[in-house]
Amino acid sequence: MNKFVKAILAGTGALLCLASAWAQSAEVDSRLSVQRVAAQADGRESLGPATSVKPGDVLEYRSSYHNVGKAPARGLTATLPIPAGTEFLPGSTRPVAATASTDGMNFAPLPLKRTIKQADGRVVEQLVPIAEYRALRWAPVDLPPDQTLQFVARVRVVDDRAPASAPKK
Repeated sequence: MNKFVKAILAGTGALLCLASAWAQSAEVDSRLSVQRVAAQADGRESLGPATSVKPGDVLEYRSSYHNVGKAPARGLTATLPIPAGTEFLPGSTRPVAATASTDGMNFAPLPLKRTIKQADGRVVEQLVPIAEYRALRWAPVDLPPDQTLQFVARVRVVDDRAPASAPKK
């Protein structure tokens, strides 16, 4: 398996750990899955294992929380880190009302914007490039007993490795 695929899959493993950490109660079972999205000949999509990925592949991350307790789980916050080597696909979140972050700590509504001071002193607002998004988060919710919530987002695998330098003669 090449280093690129290992890095993507290692990021997925890290996501599994982080998704579990966000469950706000010992009575909430949390699971994170990743599947590769494939287009079928008839135009429909299918989901399959993401055991091998390459640049251009679309991956779907699905975080599920199931309250196995007898009391509501209060303030459940779902956060999905966007792994290195991938880029968030706008419009792919479910529920739709997600926020995003470039640093994993400060979140704002999509699309992210920043203010930039121009050379002439003017301050302008610019969209943050999607490639800089590092995490998605949904507002805290209460999860009733024996209920399940799912949060979904898609990313595209990018090849952001630096090109190899030409051999010296």
